[in-house]
Amino acid sequence: MRYELLLQTMTPGTPYEAARVDGLLSERRLTVRSDGARLWTLKHGDVEVGELREGGHVVATELRIPLGEQPDLIREVLTEAAGLARAAEVRLMDPQLGRAIVGTDDVGVVDQYLRTARYASDVTGLSGGLSGGAYATPSSTEPPGFRPGVRFLAIVIGVFIALYLVIDSMLSSLGSG
Repeated sequence: MRYELLLQTMTPGTPYEAARVDGLLSERRLTVRSDGARLWTLKHGDVEVGELREGGHVVATELRIPLGEQPDLIREVLTEAAGLARAAEVRLMDPQLGRAIVGTDDVGVVDQYLRTARYASDVTGLSGGLSGGAYATPSSTEPPGFRPGVRFLAIVIGVFIALYLVIDSMLSSLGSG
């Protein structure tokens, strides 16, 4: 799971100049993996760079940041991507916040990144997300026992067994009488 930022045109509906953004990215530490994926190597980690296509046309460049306990990485990506957006004359969008962002929006973006990472960790049950050090995860505050889905299934099975025993008892008493 990843947190994504988009580089797209300043004016929606106008053609996106991916070549200009790609040219500026190539001036930075951009490497291509053997599978064709492009990685932007930064001080605090790597960011995957991709293209967002609609109707066969490139409409944005995606910056995919790995989720985890890495607020320094998201701050660095935000600063570098905002500079790249200014140089390429495009806007930097955060789809999770639903708005254009600039390099000074780091508090809101980092908070959303950490919420997303914590949610991904809770949903997938993987330790790749946040460890919950600064946050109390719902699973750590729940009393031990069955999860609601397992509890419901056990109740349904119990009702069917009880119903079977009652019907079996009634049929056997009718058959012997």
